[in-house]
Amino acid sequence: MSTPLIVQAVKRHTATVIFLHGLGDSGRGWLPVAQMLGKDPELQHIKWILPNAPTRAVTANYGLEMPGWFDIYTFSFKESGEEDRDGMLESAGILETLIRDEIATGVDSNRIVLGGFSQGGAMSLLTGLTSSSRLGGLVVLSGWLPIRNEIKKRLASHAPSLPIFMGHGASDPLVPCRIAKISAEYLSGELGIASQEKVGEPGLTFKEYPGLVHSASPEELEDVAVFLRRVIPASQ
Repeated sequence: MSTPLIVQAVKRHTATVIFLHGLGDSGRGWLPVAQMLGKDPELQHIKWILPNAPTRAVTANYGLEMPGWFDIYTFSFKESGEEDRDGMLESAGILETLIRDEIATGVDSNRIVLGGFSQGGAMSLLTGLTSSSRLGGLVVLSGWLPIRNEIKKRLASHAPSLPIFMGHGASDPLVPCRIAKISAEYLSGELGIASQEKVGEPGLTFKEYPGLVHSASPEELEDVAVFLRRVIPASQ
């Protein structure tokens, strides 16, 4: 993995967001979002780390090499479909190293939020729910819960108390919203993570955005800002 893109905090750094891009993208693809949210007076204490996924052959794209956190075997997203467990666990290890490195700089783990889009969102759930470090929260945009049985076996004791925000476009043609809803139901029903209506409280908040495709919208990004203000507030 190449060196992550870093967006330093505008004011004194007291919290960090590690945000993972989707398949075929790079950390730079989310730079405008980090810069936009950095203009929020209540979020100027946050440093953003935007990692770049390794380049790998992607089966669903006829073996074409591109940045990816793991291989995608098919874009049909069936519940019982084969998943790249090894690739996911390898990337989770990379993310754990990023988290440990950030903690080593003096940032408490509960002042670190892990988030991502699509593949990056899936990796955020996998890593955040199984990490030995209790993070401040997880942000999952247009993502899903991968390798469920593996996560269930590795689930951290603090996972049920994690604030988690999942946002998804109702018209997403690539990762259908039903997949995200099934993931949310599994998180609550099988992993004991309570559904939560209020953004930023311990538990899972799931929001669906009418008309939104496989992308992020201003409304969704404002909900992300609300989440960050609550889980890693500037006052600490």
